[in-house]
Amino acid sequence: MESHSRDAGWIEVICGPMFSGKTEELIRRLRRAVIARQAVQVFKPAIDKRYHDTRVTSHSAQSVEAVAVADVEALKRAVGAGTRVVGIDEAQFFGAGLVEAVQSLADNGTRVVIAGLDQDYRGQPFDPMPALMAVAEQVTKCLAVCAQCGALGSRSFRLSGGDGRVQVGAADSYEARCRQCFHQGMLEASRGRVA
Repeated sequence: MESHSRDAGWIEVICGPMFSGKTEELIRRLRRAVIARQAVQVFKPAIDKRYHDTRVTSHSAQSVEAVAVADVEALKRAVGAGTRVVGIDEAQFFGAGLVEAVQSLADNGTRVVIAGLDQDYRGQPFDPMPALMAVAEQVTKCLAVCAQCGALGSRSFRLSGGDGRVQVGAADSYEARCRQCFHQGMLEASRGRVA
């Protein structure tokens, strides 16, 4: 990573499919900021209650205390005046307004570290992640392991649930898949067969 001025704001985006280590990387970066004695605040969407109501928690059980917020407006109100680093997990659940909010934070000298899914369960770009990647100074794409064949997994395949774009879940509902196994699973699902 290139060095940034301590007083300058910037945006870092960590993206990829489920089970790729996005949240672990977010937590790692935030812990380093704490070690550097920077004032850190961490936020998560209130709808994500998979592991804990007020902690950002990875699938491997690493966690950090966070503020659960309902929307971007609540997030903006909750950022303290002295905060130097803002961490945001599951950014795809915040909607398009998140882009302007993090731009404003960065413009005012805050380092913003964001983690989220870059694609939805259909393999389509998951807004607002594409726009966040476009305005970020740094983008890290994490890859998982395909649960079907062991290749690099770049997609989140929904195993169960409805057709809604937003469905919070973990290993009970999703698995990482490579491009080929993802497309095969989607084809089988469209034919009514179990993937």
